[in-house]
Amino acid sequence: MKKKIFAPAAHRELLPPTEVDAKYKAMRWQVFAGIFLGYAGYYLVRKNFSLVMPDLIKEGYTKAELGLALSAGGIAYGLSKFLMGNVSDRSNARYFLSIGLVLSALCMIVMGTMSWATSSVFIMFAILLINGWFQGMGWAPCGRVVVHWFSTRERGRTMSIWNCAHNVGGALMGAVAYVALIIFATWQSKLYLPGFVALGFALIAFLLIRDTPQSVGLPPVEEYRNDYPKNYSAEHEKELTSRQIFFNFVFNNRLLWYIAFANAFVYLIRQGIQDWAPTYMTEVKHFDPKQISWSYSYFEIAGIPGTLICGWLSDKVFRGRRAPTIIIYMLLIIVAVVTYWQCPEGNLAIANTALIAIGFLIYGPVMLIGVQALDLVPKKAAGTAAGLTGFFGYMGSALLANIAIGQVLDHYGWDASFYVIIGACVLSIFFTALTWNREKANLLTNA
Repeated sequence: MKKKIFAPAAHRELLPPTEVDAKYKAMRWQVFAGIFLGYAGYYLVRKNFSLVMPDLIKEGYTKAELGLALSAGGIAYGLSKFLMGNVSDRSNARYFLSIGLVLSALCMIVMGTMSWATSSVFIMFAILLINGWFQGMGWAPCGRVVVHWFSTRERGRTMSIWNCAHNVGGALMGAVAYVALIIFATWQSKLYLPGFVALGFALIAFLLIRDTPQSVGLPPVEEYRNDYPKNYSAEHEKELTSRQIFFNFVFNNRLLWYIAFANAFVYLIRQGIQDWAPTYMTEVKHFDPKQISWSYSYFEIAGIPGTLICGWLSDKVFRGRRAPTIIIYMLLIIVAVVTYWQCPEGNLAIANTALIAIGFLIYGPVMLIGVQALDLVPKKAAGTAAGLTGFFGYMGSALLANIAIGQVLDHYGWDASFYVIIGACVLSIFFTALTWNREKANLLTNA
C-alpha cells in the first residue's frame, strides 16, 4: 500500500525553459495554499477535547482524569511526528497529508456522535491516542513541500506565513464550536461538527498539493531561484534511507538537540495555557461557554501577526539567527502569563487581553524552532528533523502540560500550575541560549 499510495511522486520530463517561470510561480501559490489549508484543517480536529472538558467535569470526571485522557493526544502526536516524519520524508506529501486529515476527522466525528466514546476515561484516552497518531501526519509533509518548493533565503518568511495555519484552524475550530452550540445545543457537537468541516479541508488539500517541482516537470527550487545552501549538490535531490536520515543528519546534530529540549518547554507553556484555558476561565474567572469559545479564537487569531513579526525579526533584524527573537518573545510571555493569572475575577477584558498577548507571542517561538530544524539538515531529512523537535515538544505538553498540570491542579490548585508554566518559560530561554553563539556558524550545516 505504501509503495502504491505514499511513495514519492515520480519525476517527469522537464518542461521547455520558456514555460518554467510561469509554471513555477503558479504552482508555488497552489501548493502553498494546499499545505496552508490542509494544516489548518488539522487544527479543526486537534483541540476540540479541551472545549468539552468543562462539560465532562459536570459529568463527574476529575481534572486529573481528563488531563490523563488529554495527554494521549500529545504522547501519540509526539511519537507520530517523529516516526511518521521519517516516513513522510520518503512519501508523497499530497497523499500523506490528506489521508492523515481524513482519519483524524473521523476520530472526532466518532467521539462526538457515539455515546460510548465519552463513557470512560479509558475509551477517551484510546480515541485521543489514535487521533494524536493521525495528527502526526500533518506537519512533516508540509515541511517536505516547503523545502522542495521554497529556497533557503525565502524559507523563514514562507514558514512564518504558513505557520499561521495553526491559528486560522484553531480560531476556526472555536468559531465552528460556537456555531455548533447555536445549531445543535449539545456539547458533543463541538466535537463532530469541526470533524465534518475538516473532511472538506482534506479534499481541498488533495486537489492543490503537488509533492515536488520535479513531479510536475520543473527543476529543483535551488536551480530555479539560484539559491544554493552550503554543501549543496545533486545528491540532495536523491531520496535517503531511514538509516541515513537518522544517523547521518539527525542524531549527531548537537544544535538540533538543544532546540528539541527548548521546544519541550515552549510546548508546555502553549498547551498549559491553551488546553486548560476553558476550564480555568470557567472555574476561576466565571465566564460562560460562548464567551470562552470566542476567547479561544482570540488566542489563535493573535498568533497570526505575532508569528509574522517573529519571522521578520529573525530574518531581517537578526539576519537569520533565531535564538535572539525566541528569547525576547519568551521574556514577554512571562509578563503576559502573570497578567492572565492575576487579572481580577470576572474581568473579561483583561483576561482576553492577556490571553491575546500570550497567543501573539507563543506561536513565534514554536515556528522558529521548526525553521531551525529545517535549516540544520538536508531537505530530504526535513520531516525527521522537525519530527525530533516535535517529539520533544509534545512530550513536554503531554507529560507536563496535561498529566502533571492535571495532578497539580487537583492537589495544589491553579496558582501552583502557573508556577510550573513560568518555570517552563525560564527553562526554554536557557536551552535556547545554548544555541546563541553557535547558531550563525552552524546555520545550514549538518554539524
